[in-house]
Amino acid sequence: MSEVIIHDDESFERALKRFKKKCEKSGILSDLRKHRHYEKPSEKRKRKMNAAIRKTRRNARLSRD
Repeated sequence: MSEVIIHDDESFERALKRFKKKCEKSGILSDLRKHRHYEKPSEKRKRKMNAAIRKTRRNARLSRD
């Protein structure tokens, strides 16, 4: 569970921004989206394969420069 301590001279908006960033870094929101509905094993394989293709293309593009 992520928590943020609000300092005396800090606004609520600033603390909320820190909390959102902390949740994003810990992967809470992505995990929640992932478990929102059931994903068939074939869909999971397809998603992982597409992610691997994107990653290899990005790495190849970066290594060329």
